[in-house]
Amino acid sequence: MDADRARQLLAAERARIMEQLQGRATDPSDDPTLTDAADRASDTYEAELDEGLSDDLREQLEAVERAEQRLTDGTYGLSIESGEPIPDERLEVAPAAERTAAEQSRFDRGL
Repeated sequence: MDADRARQLLAAERARIMEQLQGRATDPSDDPTLTDAADRASDTYEAELDEGLSDDLREQLEAVERAEQRLTDGTYGLSIESGEPIPDERLEVAPAAERTAAEQSRFDRGL
């Protein structure tokens, strides 16, 4: 993949993640109008769910940062596992991909 295209894709991915993280910056527990226990419990559940989603977004951001470093190092588009090229089609969809689709599938299954 062309380095300029990779930078463009990674910048767009970073912007998407940052936008979603900023949208999760509110804390419903700060709402002084919540007096009902059920409302507080519901809001606590939602806050915990949001925190989990925020953790996922932060992990995605770290993957983008690693991909940007690989781009700087000249290894972007190569699997971190085997060194095999990652198809451009995969990088277009998942610009921070670290492995080929087959390797990622094995990795996700713990193999």
